[in-house]
Amino acid sequence: MNQDIAQNIQNGYGAAVAGGAEAKSSVSAELEAVVRFMEDVLVEVDDATTPNAPNPYLNMCLHLLRRHLEGRMVIPSSIIAASGVPYATATRKLTELLESGAVEQRPRSKTGKSVSLHPSPEMLDNWCQLARRIHRLAAVRFGADGFTQENADYYFGGSYQPGKMLIGPPQALPTPMKLSGGLRILVHGDPTFMVMSNLKRQFEHLVGCNIHQRAFSIDRLRGEALRNAERAVSRYDLIAVDLPWLGEFVKKGVLRPLSSIMDLERLDPGDFHTAGWRAAHWDGVAYGVPSQTTPELFFYRRDLFAEAALEPPETTEAVLEAAAQLHEPRMGVYGIAWNAARGTALGHTFMMACADFGQPIINLKEIAGGFDADHLERDDLYPTIDTPKALEAAEYLLALMEFSPPDILSMSWYERVRPYAEGKVAMAYGYTLLAPYFELDPQSPAFCNTGYLPHPHGPGGTPIAPVGGYVFGVPANLPAERVDEAVEALVAFTSPEAQKLFIQNGSRTAPRYSVGSDPEVRRLSPIFESVDQMSWRDELQFWPRPPVPEISDIIQICGHELHDMLRGIVSPKQALSRAQSRAEEAMRKRVT
Repeated sequence: MNQDIAQNIQNGYGAAVAGGAEAKSSVSAELEAVVRFMEDVLVEVDDATTPNAPNPYLNMCLHLLRRHLEGRMVIPSSIIAASGVPYATATRKLTELLESGAVEQRPRSKTGKSVSLHPSPEMLDNWCQLARRIHRLAAVRFGADGFTQENADYYFGGSYQPGKMLIGPPQALPTPMKLSGGLRILVHGDPTFMVMSNLKRQFEHLVGCNIHQRAFSIDRLRGEALRNAERAVSRYDLIAVDLPWLGEFVKKGVLRPLSSIMDLERLDPGDFHTAGWRAAHWDGVAYGVPSQTTPELFFYRRDLFAEAALEPPETTEAVLEAAAQLHEPRMGVYGIAWNAARGTALGHTFMMACADFGQPIINLKEIAGGFDADHLERDDLYPTIDTPKALEAAEYLLALMEFSPPDILSMSWYERVRPYAEGKVAMAYGYTLLAPYFELDPQSPAFCNTGYLPHPHGPGGTPIAPVGGYVFGVPANLPAERVDEAVEALVAFTSPEAQKLFIQNGSRTAPRYSVGSDPEVRRLSPIFESVDQMSWRDELQFWPRPPVPEISDIIQICGHELHDMLRGIVSPKQALSRAQSRAEEAMRKRVT
């Protein structure tokens, strides 16, 4: 089993091994910890021993392993410098390591004159075994809470011990990609994908080729993805797909079914949040892999609630009561911020508000825990906008207007969270991916003062956290010779190791349970534990934005008609009647 694990550590994103992805992550983290421990011990020994002589083999191996586990390139000059011996001696020792098979070299250029160095599977196997022995010896000699001889012989046990579920850094692919023109990715211009852009050079080293990332606003992203599907050859190897678009993109032939180009078990599907993984499917077939699972939550200022002796709001009625009490426009503080901008932004808000009152926007079948959005390949679907529960949702949004900032009718995703981060509003609806606006800013009044809740519910609803985010998919018109490497990139960018790295660099989305459970991730933000708990309580749901092929039209229709309602041009009943009529017409056209 150690040989399999060592091979998996070298490959980074290879097929699942015995023990699963969790075991692989545990081994990788254990190996990194032992490497760093030995480096520290060597420094202490050198300081305490006179005279002493460096061990060039050990120094070079430790340097190579640490850089490999960090996903950073090693070239001959750097490993020679790390040896601790003169250049000529170090060069000779490196040659011996290469001849022994412990170290591999790979060309970095077409001529082969420039190379990078990597630990071989045999070297990683040996060090995995050494890490296990050192871990056991340290526990035996120096003591460890709960340590017994019985668990000393148990395979690591790291995945089952509190605080041991550490995920290591991503590792380089065993074979560098040779994509002509580099890896091309189409994404949304949100904070998580911008973190990917900031880590571009590191991921270029991991995949072995240049990465070209284009980012668009949400509406422009959809337009570009659809235009790309009409081209004879795709301009992109991977495209980010907003969850509600999935049905439309499948019907229009934008995406390849993943089962036709890869073994889905490589992804460890059970590690993804259930709602996020289900939302990546159409009619039971996976067309994407969650790259972000970002539920929309209810943010509230814990300090302001404590000062006003208010309980966190669990219902829409409690939201209005709290907003009224915390609304201080003369002091420049408003009760609540939310998506009310005309079009896409308000359309999403209205759909999710309907869900808060127990009303899906389409006649979905009611099932245990919510509504069935997994089986939408039906001919009997129709809009359910003009209903009593939807009217309650519309009237709730209208009531929020009284306690909202004066520019509420132009607020969308970012605009609603920025004033919350600046301390100008006491509560806000917001996706987790926008939490960095205040979680990473110590000057923000909301810094370390924010509580996270699922959506407060209306009389006919239950607590839910509507799932948003994106999946990565492979374009249907991607040339066959690029598909295999696009799959490798897909696995790499959605791996636990990559997701943890995104979080460590500012992202606040975690599509995998293992990432949200990582102790280092948990220490970065309370949002991950909150989302995990919501997932276990089955509050993460994707049915509020069902991915029917016509959903984008319906979102736009609702976003325009409800905006007229908020402006006072039409009554709530008139807005819903008009939206219902236009949505029915849109669904009669059927997307093909």
